[in-house]
Order: sequence, then C-alpha cells, then structure tokens
Amino acid sequence: MDLSRRSTVIYGLLLVFWVLVVGWQVEEHGRVREAAKKELRGRAEDYAKILSATIRGQKWRNAVIRDRLEPVMKMLVETNEPSRPAELISVMLVNTNGDAVISAGPTNFLPSAIMANGEYWGPKTVTFVKPVYGVETTNSVLVLPGPRDFTNDMRDFRPGPPPGSFQSNGSGNVPQPENQSNVVVAEGHERRDGGPGGGPPPSGREDGGEVRPDGRRGGRGRPPWMGWMNDEQIKEMMAKFQLHGLVMTMSTEKVSAVTFADLWQRFIIMLFAGISAAGFGLAWRTVGRTSDLQIRLVRASEMNTHLREMNLAAAGLAHETRNPLNIIRGMAQMLSRQTGATPEIKEKSAAIVNETDKVTAQLNEFINYSRPREIRRAPLALPAAVQEVVRALNFDMEEKKVKLEVKGEPMTIEADEQLFRQMLFNLVLNAVQALEPGGEIQVVTGKKGAEAFLEVRDNGPGVPPERRKEIFKPYFTTHQKGTGLGLAVVQQIVLAHGWEIECLGNEPKGAVFRTTHLKVIA
Repeated sequence: MDLSRRSTVIYGLLLVFWVLVVGWQVEEHGRVREAAKKELRGRAEDYAKILSATIRGQKWRNAVIRDRLEPVMKMLVETNEPSRPAELISVMLVNTNGDAVISAGPTNFLPSAIMANGEYWGPKTVTFVKPVYGVETTNSVLVLPGPRDFTNDMRDFRPGPPPGSFQSNGSGNVPQPENQSNVVVAEGHERRDGGPGGGPPPSGREDGGEVRPDGRRGGRGRPPWMGWMNDEQIKEMMAKFQLHGLVMTMSTEKVSAVTFADLWQRFIIMLFAGISAAGFGLAWRTVGRTSDLQIRLVRASEMNTHLREMNLAAAGLAHETRNPLNIIRGMAQMLSRQTGATPEIKEKSAAIVNETDKVTAQLNEFINYSRPREIRRAPLALPAAVQEVVRALNFDMEEKKVKLEVKGEPMTIEADEQLFRQMLFNLVLNAVQALEPGGEIQVVTGKKGAEAFLEVRDNGPGVPPERRKEIFKPYFTTHQKGTGLGLAVVQQIVLAHGWEIECLGNEPKGAVFRTTHLKVIA
C-alpha cells in the first residue's frame, strides 16, 4: 500500500472516529436531558401525592371544603427558596369539564387542550395533568365552597332559603342550615345530630326522602341544602364541584440549566475530539511529507554523488584535452616559422593558434568552475588586493583605452586572498569586455557598520533588468568572446564566503556589481 492510499485510510478512520464521538455525545446528551425531565416528573409526582394525601385526610363523607385546601395549595406554590426561581408555578383541581374548581398561582392556560396528553412542554414551563391518588372514579370527591363563597357559588342551584339561613359549624368550614348541626355530602344518609353515626330516617319518610311544599324531594343521602334541587340541578352541581383531576404547571429552568450545562460539556468534548483527530491527521501528514522528503533527499544525494563523479570526470577530460591542444598550437607555430612557409600557410597557422587559444581558455574556465571551493580565511588588506588586480589587467585596459579609478578608505577584511583576487579579476575583466574604447571603470569600497561592500561600476551598455539574475548562471554571456563562466565563478566564490552579490543599473548608463556583507577586521 503506497503512502497516498494509506493516508486516505487513516483520514477515513479519523473521520469515523470523530463521527462516533459526536454520535455518542448526542446520545448521552439526550439521556441527560431525559433524566432531567424524569426528575422533574418525579417531583411533580411528589407534589401530586402530597396534595392527594391532603385531600384524603380532609375528606369526610366524600366532601372537602375549599377553604381547607387553598392554604395547602398556596403553600406548595409559594414555598420556594429566595436563591432559586419557583419550581411549582401553579396548581389547579379541575372538574370533568376541565374547568377549575380550586387553584393557586397563575392559571392562564387551557387544561382541556392537554387533558388527553398528560403533559405539555413549553419553552419555559411544563404542564402536568394527573389524577388525584386514592380517589375512586365511582366515589368521587366534591370540593364545596366555604361559608364566605357558598352563597355566590350555589346561586344557580339554590332558589330557596335566603343566604342568612346558612352558618358555619364549630370549625367554620361546613355550610349548614340554622337548625342543623352539620351537613356534608355523605356516602349514606344525612345526619342532623352532629354525631358520628347515622340513624334511621325520620318518620313520615317512606323512601328515605322528604316531600317539600314545592313538590321537590330530599332523597336518601342528600344534605338538606340539596333538598330543593331537582335531579338536573344535582347533576349540574356535581359536574361543577366534582373533583376529576389535578393540573400542575412547573418551571423548566432547572431542566434547561442542566441541559445547557451538559450540552456545553458535550460540545467541548466534541471540539477536543475534533482537534485531536485534526492534530493526528496533521501529524500523519507531516510524517508522510517527512518520509517523502527523506526519499527525495536520498535520491538527491545519489544524484549529487553522480554529478560530482561526472564533474570530476569532465574536469579530468578537460585537463587531458589541453595537452593535445598545446601540441597542436605548438606545431602550428612551427609551421608558420619555417623558412619556406608561404603566406597562406602562415595565415592558416595563425588561425589554428587563435582557435586553439579560445578552446584552451574555455577549458581553463570550466576546470576553474568545477574545482571545489575550499575557503581559507585570513586578514586581507583590501586596497593592496585591488591594486594587484588592476596591475594584472593593465595590458587589457591599455589596449581598449579604458580608464580605471579606485575609491574608498583603507580597511582589512576576512577572506581567502586567492579566491578574492580571482573574483575581483573576473568582475573587472567582465567590465573591460563590456566597454567600448574610452570607457570608464570604478572600483569602490566602503563600510556599513561592521561590514564592508565592494562595487565595480562601468559606463557601458549595462544589463537589462530581466537578465540581471540570469547573468550569474553558467554559460550565460552577452559578450561574443565570453565563455559564460566568469560570473558563475564569481557567484561561487561569493556564496562560499557567505557574501551576497547583485547586478544593478548604473545611472545614467552602465552596470554595477555590488558585493556586500564582507566582514571587516580593522
């Protein structure tokens, strides 16, 4: 399996790993959210059980007084710690029609819309509809109004006695007629003596009921205040006051807080998992690139070794070629100097000598370029080295009538003396070859802090900007007699010393070869 295919497999596995982590965290977040909802449902169940136990404890003969339930319901709603928001917002007991029989807290909702669902989750609240535990549907409980509200609440069912005919008993909760000791909705018959048991029905009742002057009958098990009601009124009253279910509205802020905290935690886990997968992917990519670079380096080293061997072989071939050329040159000179040599032979012999000299010069340049540069640094007096190079080129400058001027302050640099002279010789010779007769050359030296620079300026045709970088490449030349290796050798020497060289334009015309970063000793 090659590296690219292996990388594809690794990246695919990392992607699968991250997707699995994301899926796992989403599932865990859902589990935590459901657990928070389940905990809230459990607390709603506890509230329902508390209220159901209160109703069972206060029930007597299947009737409960509203005034006794309201304090308990208000206590459940209003008992909240100041440091946290209210959890139970409202609680309401509803009848079979879904209308409120008794409530505590704000009840601005329609329980009938959610009676079939059991619970409804809103943005900030949840509403639960629960039964009243311990109350059978066949023997339901009536939530009767207290003495204060009895007249208003029973207005539709009581056309008979005036409001003043009812008063509270000893506890102030059960409405009763003036001449009755107690009246409740009972499982058996009504009691008038206030005792704990129930006696036989009074005399004159054949069916356990009492016939009223208006034709209405107080049936068996009916309180006296039901005696003036007919069957339809009784059914209507039972539908209004009969306890059917419990509706609670609770805050979901705690569930939202737990869910948000868990979501943030899961997001951090997924983020770190993604960063880990991306980091591993980048590490694998770096390893792959490193391996590729190592392979390339090995190949380059092999190629470099091969080129070095070829370079040595070419240098040896060039060196061996110079000897036959010297022999040819010498024989041509001998032929031209013979006493019987004709002018044609002398001319041809001179042409042979000139062409041999050109080839020899090219071979010498190639041998010089292919020679390894071993730097032997030593203090070098810059003005003295410049003057020696100028003296070596006096014949060429006089032949072209070129003027050379040396400028700069005396200084000592650190350089290989032989290589520095060769570099400067090639630069000045390149300028001489580029100039027309009567041209000018300047060799300028100077300091910039702890470093020196060397410039060779001429007023020749100059170098076009697009060729100023190519001019240092081997065998690139703009002169007819040039070999194309002079400036390449100069760059070799400059780079071996750690210097820099560049070709610039010389105003108003000409070229400038500037060498910088020469180390100054004194």
